Amino acid sequence: MIRSAFANIYRTPAFAAGTRLVNRAGSNKVAYSAFIARRSYTDKAEDKAADKKPEEAKENTKEGSSATTVSAEEFEKLKKSVAEKDAKIKELKDAYLRSLAEAENIRTRSKTEIENNKLFAIQKFAKDLLDTVDILELAIKHVPQEPLADKVANKPLVDLHEGVEMTKSNLLKTLERHGVESFDPVDKPYDPNTSHALYQAPIPGKTPGTVFVVEKRGYIIKGRVLRPAQVGVVLDPSGN
Repeated sequence: MIRSAFANIYRTPAFAAGTRLVNRAGSNKVAYSAFIARRSYTDKAEDKAADKKPEEAKENTKEGSSATTVSAEEFEKLKKSVAEKDAKIKELKDAYLRSLAEAENIRTRSKTEIENNKLFAIQKFAKDLLDTVDILELAIKHVPQEPLADKVANKPLVDLHEGVEMTKSNLLKTLERHGVESFDPVDKPYDPNTSHALYQAPIPGKTPGTVFVVEKRGYIIKGRVLRPAQVGVVLDPSGN
């Protein structure tokens, strides 16, 4: 009977409403307790961090002051080391500039040598041909002029003379195309740089020290003497 009465009380709407109010109050109390706990933990953590910052600042200040503080002896060592390194840098820079200058000089010399080789590549060959030109000139020089006047009676001699003249002229033109030119210093002051005096003789009416005869013409190639002229020079009768 009693158990049935309590069962009936539990089933009443008033009891159910009261139970819900109690449960809701209990849940709110638990949530409030959790909020208070979290707030308390956060405040403690912030206080701890705030207390730690001044200590870290002090430690950093100590470390900075200890890192920048050096003794006078260490400072002198550092100063000496910097001076030695500066001297070494200056020495290496000077050596580097000297190397650049030497490389530039080598490049310039090499370029000049290459250009000279191009300009004077035929120098030896041209010098050997000059003997042929001398022989042709000597042959022409020794042909008598009187027989050449009669072109009908002495036609073979005239033709031979003309052929030698044409050969010599064509050979000189070929040399000129390659930069080889002849020069004749007759009646000009004797120049030992371009001429070679074979003999001296007093010549009336000629200025002493001038060239009065050219035995072999001189030749130049690109402004350089290929072969000096072989000449006779007028001698001063007084011996000066």
